Amino acid sequence: MLTGTTAPEEGPRRTTAAAALDGTAHEPPSWSGQFTSSPRGAQLARRLAVRRMEEWGHPPESDASCAVALVVGELAANAVRHGRTPGRDFRLRLALDTASDLVRVEVTDAASEKRPPPAPPTSCPEGESGRGLLLVDALSLRWGSTPRRPVGKTVWAEVPLGAS
Repeated sequence: MLTGTTAPEEGPRRTTAAAALDGTAHEPPSWSGQFTSSPRGAQLARRLAVRRMEEWGHPPESDASCAVALVVGELAANAVRHGRTPGRDFRLRLALDTASDLVRVEVTDAASEKRPPPAPPTSCPEGESGRGLLLVDALSLRWGSTPRRPVGKTVWAEVPLGAS
């Protein structure tokens, strides 16, 4: 699993306070990891997203952390179920945007031809599946997908942090 955000030769990142003092811009905090395209990989992605949210000041029981956990769980499960390509993993990226008060969740897989619908599908209440994108739609400000070159796609969602 990949978790680093800087290479050893880059040195430590500037903190928000240090960037504010010397007037230089800084990148918002982010984290990414690569996971096996399996139910176990999706479960691990969700757990690590909750851990990252806690490190960013949103405890596991907070509304923000629960919303991010659900969105990550649904997008990761879809990547495993619908976007799986043999021998290829999926990638999760979280980016904290304190200016907009949201977390951007991105799940990238290798299946270009299997894109999510532009709007959440309607499902019958008795159906056993089909509610994942409805949850993503309800918990995020916006969501969508973008093609990834040379192959694959990224499904993303912007989850508001709110007062948690």
